[in-house]
Amino acid sequence: MNYYFSKVLDDSFEGAVDKITKELKEEGFGILTEIDLKETFKKKLNVNFRKYKILGACNPKLAHQAISAENKIGTMLPCNVIVQEREDGKIEVSAVDPAASMTAVENKELETIAQEVRAKLKAIIDKLS
Repeated sequence: MNYYFSKVLDDSFEGAVDKITKELKEEGFGILTEIDLKETFKKKLNVNFRKYKILGACNPKLAHQAISAENKIGTMLPCNVIVQEREDGKIEVSAVDPAASMTAVENKELETIAQEVRAKLKAIIDKLS
């Protein structure tokens, strides 16, 4: 089982960030965190790095259900989505597969919730163009 869903876009980096943010919002997800690794690596390590952002996406309703089913599952939240510039200049958007990341947690109720989040994130990635 892969631990992520991914799609390469023919778009600018900023355009891809805007698109994925919009699609996530339409599915009930908000962006809780945005980490710009290019900027962070330059500032903290003086290392040049490609454009790479980690978006911490959260669907409050589903997060509440997950935490109610398994009180330590917050260690695996939010669902990370990345936007990165590849070596060929193309932009790739990837999202974590929550079902894959939660297989270690043996909780049937949580498994059902993870499958719902999985379906939403996969549909969002598939919809990108």
